[in-house]
Amino acid sequence: MRKIALLLFVLANFTFVQAQNTEKELIQNTEKAVTKINDTIEGEGWKTKGNLSLLLNQSSFNNWIAGGEDSFSGTLGINYDFNYKKDDLTWDNKLLASYGLLQTKNADFEKKTDDRFEFNSIVGKRAFGQWYYSYFVNFRTQFTTGYIYGQDANGKEIRTENTKFMSPGYFTTGPGIYWTKDANLKINFAPLTSKFTFVDSAYTSGIGYVDGDYFGVDQGKSMRYELGFYASVYYKLAIMTNVTAENTLNLYSNYLEDPQNVDMDYSLNIIMKVNKYLSANFSFQAIYDDNAFRGFQTRQVFGLGINFGF
Repeated sequence: MRKIALLLFVLANFTFVQAQNTEKELIQNTEKAVTKINDTIEGEGWKTKGNLSLLLNQSSFNNWIAGGEDSFSGTLGINYDFNYKKDDLTWDNKLLASYGLLQTKNADFEKKTDDRFEFNSIVGKRAFGQWYYSYFVNFRTQFTTGYIYGQDANGKEIRTENTKFMSPGYFTTGPGIYWTKDANLKINFAPLTSKFTFVDSAYTSGIGYVDGDYFGVDQGKSMRYELGFYASVYYKLAIMTNVTAENTLNLYSNYLEDPQNVDMDYSLNIIMKVNKYLSANFSFQAIYDDNAFRGFQTRQVFGLGINFGF
């Protein structure tokens, strides 16, 4: 009787242990399946990520012997990515837009601190390894009228209209080959790239206008066409905890005219995160385009940022 009871006890324990193991395996297998589904969702299809920022700068003086002028500036910006990936097909899209104004107490006019609209899109079909056959589109312009400032004979500040929306506007597109290590490092080469420069013909139709003076466009025309080699590099890195730097470099050489004069557009955006909503933001851009200006154009914006991720 004792032997039978002992045998039943052993069998009961064995069954209980097996049931526990089976339950654990079931839970583990379920977790693996869920993880696999999540990985599939994250790895394929659409991914979107964006950031809306507001940079503010303010200075105020009252009976300040050393001197100074009251000023206030604000810059609103958006950086939005919407990318698609499935099997051997990728499609990356980025929208960049920013607009800023500066108001000083004694100035007659508000002045822009930033004015940018840019859209980039590149579609790739895997060729081998991490290389893709690609086709890209880049479009950029500004939102509002730009002015050249000066003074009249009486020392009063004056301004002359120089640019506006779609004057200039740039549309660059072409086939190429694309290499990417991950979402933080991308390189594209496009040896047959078409570049269109659009302007308002009112700027090229004045008396005495010389061909090419306004963004390379000839007299009375509203468009300039170029064919050349285009290369772009995108690199994002973490400098330290809560500090990231995003670098973008675009190079273009026109086969049809002065190919040795390479156009360059470099952008750097550093975000120093304080918390979920606050950060110090630094933006820098340098452009060389001898059709627009024979020298480097540079801009930089730095300030405390209010950020909203979406």
